[in-house]
Amino acid sequence: MEEKKITNPLGVEKTGTLLRRFAIPSIIAMLVSSLYNIVDQFFIGRSVGELGNAATNISFPLSISCVAIALLFGIGGASAFNLHMGKGEKEKAVYYLGNAVVMLFGCGLLLCAVTQLLLEPMLRFFGSPDNVLGYAKTYTRIVSIGFPFLILTTGGGHLIRADGRPTISMICNLSGAVINTALDALFVFVFQWGMAGAAAATVIGQVISAILAIWHLAHCRSVTVERKHLILRREQVSMIAALGAAPCSNQLAMMVVQIVMNNSLKYYGSLSDYGEAIPIACAGIITKVNQVFMAFVIGVSQGLQPIVSFNYGAKQYGRVKKSYFQAVGVAFLMSLAAFAMFQFLPRQIISIFGDGSEEYFRFAINYFRIYLFFTFANGIQPITSNFFTAIGKPKRGVFLSLTRQILFLLPLILIFPLFLGIDGIMYAGPVADLLAAAVTLAMVFQELRREEYREQSASGALEKGNDKCERKE
Repeated sequence: MEEKKITNPLGVEKTGTLLRRFAIPSIIAMLVSSLYNIVDQFFIGRSVGELGNAATNISFPLSISCVAIALLFGIGGASAFNLHMGKGEKEKAVYYLGNAVVMLFGCGLLLCAVTQLLLEPMLRFFGSPDNVLGYAKTYTRIVSIGFPFLILTTGGGHLIRADGRPTISMICNLSGAVINTALDALFVFVFQWGMAGAAAATVIGQVISAILAIWHLAHCRSVTVERKHLILRREQVSMIAALGAAPCSNQLAMMVVQIVMNNSLKYYGSLSDYGEAIPIACAGIITKVNQVFMAFVIGVSQGLQPIVSFNYGAKQYGRVKKSYFQAVGVAFLMSLAAFAMFQFLPRQIISIFGDGSEEYFRFAINYFRIYLFFTFANGIQPITSNFFTAIGKPKRGVFLSLTRQILFLLPLILIFPLFLGIDGIMYAGPVADLLAAAVTLAMVFQELRREEYREQSASGALEKGNDKCERKE
């Protein structure tokens, strides 16, 4: 029996080495993406104050929608590309790459147009108080111009990574973030342009990152992208969307929760000593700080994707399982570090984003310690959800991505405040985290048992085939 030799590094190198090589640039890329928001938060908090911080939180659902589209076609396209490359179907794989690029930019243009046309109704729907609306409109109207470029850069990074160039993906994101930070300081502190200056700096950084991403996608290492590959095909777009549905659904669920939470914070805040703006401002900062932590975890899960997809396509199930456990172990250690920071340094963290009243700091400290109490258990869900997507089982990935946000957190945000007031929103977080972690563990152990059975079956079939060959000889 002739054995097919696997020469792609994804199929032969040590899984720990591969995970480190792909995860570190992915983490940096995700950190850069989250820093776009947090850098604006820093400069706006220092120059405009609490109302400016609240305005960026009101606009935040639109940023989440950009990431959702980027993951839908970025991770979906990367997973489809790697799965077909693992099967040796190189000619077919390149169509997934080209179609994903077109969908990324096209959907970004559509989101920009809708935002410009429906700006004020959107922001009111997102929970904007009257005294915050003007700041939110100024910021969002400018930032939306960059949506196509943000989506293309974020999604294109996954495609570049799937091509085996994680460092290039990191550079594309990092360059825009550095430019954004420098221009933020210039536009906000020197020119005193406030919200408009922070927004303009963000857009300029995103445009430059997108230009770099386009150039590198046009010069792939493993395939040659031609014009014919950019023509949309139903088969390719459908598979890309199916494989990207899990991470996209998670982001959409976050957006829905963010909108409901903003409105709940506004309503219950008005009934408390804090007022409407303080809870929204504090929750926005804490959400974005938590995103920095999640950038590490999601970066690990994205680094895992090409390794798992290729080896699953090549039927090397032992490598698939080993890679998954290594990723979970790294994510758990990161989660413990974040938990310690959120519990012991909340005031120091919130102080980075400007001064505020004593009520402002009291709410922020309580929110950090209560809402993020089970941070140490939050690493496993995004790793596992992306794992299911990477092995071509998007339905399970979608379900898992929705457990924390939709099945648990959203109902609890609506129910708990009825009995506990605004504190109920804080306690909804840890309860949802604990329940989601339990569901994740149950699903992944079931799947890994299946993979172990397949591995044993494949090994048994190979031994039988060898016995037959020996008897014939």
